[in-house]
Amino acid sequence: MSALLCAATTVMLVAACGGGSSGGAAGTGDAAAGGDVTLEFSQWWEPELPANALRGMMDEFEAANPGIKVKLLSGPYASTKEQSVAGAAAGTMADVVGLDGAWVSDFVKQGAITDLSKLMKDSAYDESQLAAQIKINNATYMIPVVNFVYPLFTNDDLLTKAGVSAPPSNRTEFLDAAKKITALGGDTKGWVVPLSLEAPNGIQNDVMAWNWASGGTMLKDGKPDLTNADVKETVEFVKGMWDAKLVAPGALTMKEQDKVEEFTNGRVGMMIDSLAHVTLIRENNPNLKFSISAIPAKDGYSGKRGIPYASWGIGISENSKHKAEAFKLVSFLMNEKNNSKLASVANAFPGNTTAVPDFVQNDDLFKAAFDIYKAGYPANEFTGLPVAEELMRSFDEELQKTLNGDQTVDEMLTNAQAGWTKNF
Repeated sequence: MSALLCAATTVMLVAACGGGSSGGAAGTGDAAAGGDVTLEFSQWWEPELPANALRGMMDEFEAANPGIKVKLLSGPYASTKEQSVAGAAAGTMADVVGLDGAWVSDFVKQGAITDLSKLMKDSAYDESQLAAQIKINNATYMIPVVNFVYPLFTNDDLLTKAGVSAPPSNRTEFLDAAKKITALGGDTKGWVVPLSLEAPNGIQNDVMAWNWASGGTMLKDGKPDLTNADVKETVEFVKGMWDAKLVAPGALTMKEQDKVEEFTNGRVGMMIDSLAHVTLIRENNPNLKFSISAIPAKDGYSGKRGIPYASWGIGISENSKHKAEAFKLVSFLMNEKNNSKLASVANAFPGNTTAVPDFVQNDDLFKAAFDIYKAGYPANEFTGLPVAEELMRSFDEELQKTLNGDQTVDEMLTNAQAGWTKNF
């Protein structure tokens, strides 16, 4: 019944939004357009960018590619997700589609998005310029266009008052700094971590971040591997912080926005957070002095550090009649010049390894974050996994039991491993 309703809803959406004039999977409008190919591009990016920023780039693409037109299908993130899910079920997805990594696995299982590896090979595309690719079964289905990274934020004044001379670079230094900040007394705590089961992305951004920062993984051959030594050390570190009462109160029901508020109000010394919140923090507390640094690695680690990230990803519909033209649009957005431009207006980091956004030249915080980004690698192993949010939630449930003293770390990881395996 749900599938039928989705299909019916999508038919109405297509009729209302496109009038059946698209050159995509369901469209027959190329002849009416005088022979031009019309690509539908659905995304939530346009409403979040300055006015005409994305449309202007599409105009440039059309000028450089005579015979190809781009029709933007824009809406808020939630609406775009609903439309993409409905389109995937009904086979009417736009030619080019903005993607969240958490959607990819389900879309691949439905056969809704196409293998980009083949399109890259067919067009002799140099994939070495891509900072990341989201792969399933060794085939690429999503390319992160721009990335919003999650470095360590530190309150400069609290660190100074606590006698900490610089942001911590390893776990021992982080633990020491958290103890000294908490010792200042009052409501002040060293670290804030959101572990709400309702919005469990704290597992991705605030817990597993410690694992990836030291080159660790939670997977093996694409399958859950939660009982490995790196994940165990990560959980033991988090539990140690908790047991020492160095974590801001209310963590078990706290969401990301609550975490940001705690830091902005000067009640915590350190947090892992999205670079996208820098402007918000500055606006809400202009007097707050804070720094950005790499997430501390485990002691003795000297390799590249993974940094958590969320992306505006891009993919191509399997049912598109114009995959070659669609990949031209993907290539256009991913070249050095255009990727720099898009990253600049989005206040994000580019998906092209050689692109540099304008804002890093004029803002010390963004420059520091960009240096961290360039020195490490974007890391988010939840991207592309089946039911990614549910995986976070089930891990969170087991972690909360452990923090409450109801089970050991080994028991927690064994239970979480069993729960995850069912979803694979």
